Amino acid sequence: MTTTIDPSEVAKFEAMAAEWWDPNGKFKPLHQMNPCRLDYITSQIAMEFDRDLSATAPFAGLRVLDIGCGGGLLSEPLARLGAEVVGADAAPRNIPVAQLHAEQSGLTIDYRHTTAEALAEEGEEFDVVLNMEVVEHVASPRDYLAACHDLLKPGGLMLCSTLNRNAKSFAMAIVGAEWVMRWLPKGTHDWNKFITPDELYDLLRGAGLRPVDRKGMVFNPIGWSWSLSPRDLSVNYVTASLRPSASHSASA
Repeated sequence: MTTTIDPSEVAKFEAMAAEWWDPNGKFKPLHQMNPCRLDYITSQIAMEFDRDLSATAPFAGLRVLDIGCGGGLLSEPLARLGAEVVGADAAPRNIPVAQLHAEQSGLTIDYRHTTAEALAEEGEEFDVVLNMEVVEHVASPRDYLAACHDLLKPGGLMLCSTLNRNAKSFAMAIVGAEWVMRWLPKGTHDWNKFITPDELYDLLRGAGLRPVDRKGMVFNPIGWSWSLSPRDLSVNYVTASLRPSASHSASA
């Protein structure tokens, strides 16, 4: 079975598995960013599938894959919105943490210790694939995104976030987050694996996906908050792309 898993990257996150749900622990940056991520994710899904977010279970009937689910910080909110969620992670210690928290929260989520490639080879298909802060940790982004394409139903939506590669992202994500604030252990990120927005768009197109949107996720150190920006993609950013349907491919 082919895989794009980088064992050294998996080991980094497995060592922190027990801290996923501690808002002041090693995943503090993700807890702080999560409302911003969820805002983008839910609005894109609602727009693409014509769902009313004010409804009781707006994502009912949608099958969602959360790749690199960790402790379930995104899987749980999507399940609460009615989606059928599969959470997948290459780090085995993350899965029992996620399963226990979901059980304590009264949520049914299908958590699996597996990879995107394995799920694709098993013929799994989803309406939505969440691919958040993962692509910069894999051995081959091109092959990994090809597997993500195969996991989407025709017309399906993938949301992919990562870090831009420039001097500002090195200063913010590595010097600031790892060395100064010590939010994350040193070495959590490899700046050389960061991907520029244009590079990611090219990778998505190469995988057979059609990029339709991208936004920056911008940290405000004064208000200590995150917000979405259509212009500032200098550090963290998120993209939306579609797997073209057969009818679209035929007419293209």
